[in-house]
Amino acid sequence: MANETWTTRLDESITEFVDPIASKISEIVFYTIPVGDTEFPWIVGWLVVAGLVFTGYFGFAQVRHLPKALKLVRGKYDQKDAPGEVNHFQALTSAVSGTVGLGNIAGVAIAVTIGGPGATFWMIVCGLLGMATKFVECTLGVKYREVHPDGTVSGGPMHYLRKGMAERGLGGLGKVLAIGSAVALLFFTFFGGNLFQVNQSLEQLQSVTGGEDSLFSSSGGALFFGILIAALVALVLIGGIRSIGAVTSRLVPAMAIIYVIACLFVILSNLTAVPEAVSDIIVGAFAPDGVAGGLIGALIVGFQRAAFSNEAGIGSAPIAHSAVKTKRPATEGLVAMIEPFIDTVVICTMTALTIAIARTPSWEEAREASANGEPIASGVSLTSDAFESAISWFPYVLAVAVLLFAFSTIITWSYYGMKAWTYLFGRTRTSENIYKVLFSLIVITGALMSLSSLVSLADSFLFLAAVFNIIGLYLLAPVVRRELNRVVDYIRRRDAGESDEQIEASEAAGPGEATTLAK
Repeated sequence: MANETWTTRLDESITEFVDPIASKISEIVFYTIPVGDTEFPWIVGWLVVAGLVFTGYFGFAQVRHLPKALKLVRGKYDQKDAPGEVNHFQALTSAVSGTVGLGNIAGVAIAVTIGGPGATFWMIVCGLLGMATKFVECTLGVKYREVHPDGTVSGGPMHYLRKGMAERGLGGLGKVLAIGSAVALLFFTFFGGNLFQVNQSLEQLQSVTGGEDSLFSSSGGALFFGILIAALVALVLIGGIRSIGAVTSRLVPAMAIIYVIACLFVILSNLTAVPEAVSDIIVGAFAPDGVAGGLIGALIVGFQRAAFSNEAGIGSAPIAHSAVKTKRPATEGLVAMIEPFIDTVVICTMTALTIAIARTPSWEEAREASANGEPIASGVSLTSDAFESAISWFPYVLAVAVLLFAFSTIITWSYYGMKAWTYLFGRTRTSENIYKVLFSLIVITGALMSLSSLVSLADSFLFLAAVFNIIGLYLLAPVVRRELNRVVDYIRRRDAGESDEQIEASEAAGPGEATTLAK
């Protein structure tokens, strides 16, 4: 068709222009360091080391304070007069919707194919470390957010890097880090959190509706799909974080439950294979068989997929979490810890266990090809085959799950991008409308073209954001510790029967018990 020829030519032209730029930036961001017989991407090490440092600095907060986080997300300590736009649960689901997606389905399949089942163990470790990093960045997101006269909120690394660093006498560095973070997050918003999600969801839809013969494989069908998604996204985007929170608080739990139930069905259908699969994961983590780089290779693959999946340290999640209704920033930091747990420890592990138990011929073939140095063609199909081994019709359910995952990711990143855009170009109605039009047009573009080089470049910018963000997190960690002490004391006093009014009067009168160290 003429449209197909036109879109293909445009796609190729953009790829030819962007390819050299994408390759150069990717070489820097994903530069690898030789470790044993394999290569370790320094950016993954940067993220994992941050998780280790914050885990130690806050005394394993992700373990000690997890019960408090669960109480907070259930609304036990909610205050109706607290500034913000959404409650703790809605803020959590909005942020989770930005991380739970195709990485949990396709990315995990690639991890257990390249790194073997043992990569699952290291994904879990990285997810647990990421909980500490999420706690730090999301506490800062609320601490330094801006509450506007109309009640809306702007937060994220752009704000806490600028304000927090200025408090420490490093205003110049803070401004540079804030602008760098905003630019990086905005670029990924357009081409990773938007275009890539539309493109991949369309691909899965095509595969279950006839492949090349599908209505959606034609230019007209793809255009219709793109316009439909753009219209739905625009409706949610117009409503802001309140609308996003309302949608994701229903959509995320629903799709996560459907997906986990399907995983459990496969696992229970192959119950006798569970002990062997668990053994493969544990043994393979320390003595992997046939994995390039041995133990280090399995560790790297597991860490890499988990870091790419839960986005701890990137600076994206604090934008959503900063909109929470609270007077104490660390309450949302504690709630944010649950996010990597859901994303990586639960959903990624369920996917990996399902694939390891099903042991489909396609997975065994892909593992053998990977061991011989051949690239993995697709991750989604490997996961789909694992489900199909127990549920013949599940590829259709998976197609729905992919669409829901993609849509929730798109609307969440639309909000992240809006905050980065308005930080860089001003918070005016004209500025916001220009952004919404651009974002919606890119949704349609994602259905018509692949623009693979732009997606690759977007990935580089996303992890470049982690460089700017984590520098600030290290320097602002003492602020977070003070906020944690304050919240732990608040929860202790609430549990002892004191009212919010009594606690606030006490805090206003002086430090008193509010400075008690967290226990």
